[in-house]
Amino acid sequence: MKTLIAMTTFVLLTLVAPARAEEIKNVDPALVEKYLQATFGKASPEWQARMVQDESLAVCNKYRNVPPAAEADAIQKRELARIEYPKDGKLLGDWKEGAKVANSGAGGQFSDPVGTVSGGNCYACHQMDPKEVSYGTLGPSLAAYGKDRKYDTADMKNAFAKIYNSQSAVACSNMPRFGSNKVLSEKQIIDLVAYLFDPESPVNK
Repeated sequence: MKTLIAMTTFVLLTLVAPARAEEIKNVDPALVEKYLQATFGKASPEWQARMVQDESLAVCNKYRNVPPAAEADAIQKRELARIEYPKDGKLLGDWKEGAKVANSGAGGQFSDPVGTVSGGNCYACHQMDPKEVSYGTLGPSLAAYGKDRKYDTADMKNAFAKIYNSQSAVACSNMPRFGSNKVLSEKQIIDLVAYLFDPESPVNK
């Protein structure tokens, strides 16, 4: 997930659209930071914390999501180390609960009531259940995901890792780092893995 900084930077750069490419390229990061602090200075401490870039996000923003090979390798290594696999080794949860997580776009808003449980909003970017007519195309289709991989355990672990921290697989990935950034719980992630891999899931029908 890109943070508020990344989104605001994009908006700022869009607002100077008539400017030449080289001028946009040389926008002073300190100016963007100053704007952010002024705009969200009265936000709660929780939201203030979201404006602080971690090392990987800072590198991705610096290189506009196309870091040099050495930087990309460093990101993947760093983010891979942040993954916490289930201690009991269980990677498959309840696919029906996973379907709910995939369909839910709740969470992450100023207006959320206390106790709101975040969803993955997976259909915003991916096709999953082939019968679902509304889905995004920013990410690849995940229809028949488990079936195509012959329900392999190693691929289940890879799927867990990708959902937990997408940048462990692809540096500067557009996909949110759901587990590392505490957007989804471990249970929600293994339920999503089940949605992708359980033979009874509509994803594999």
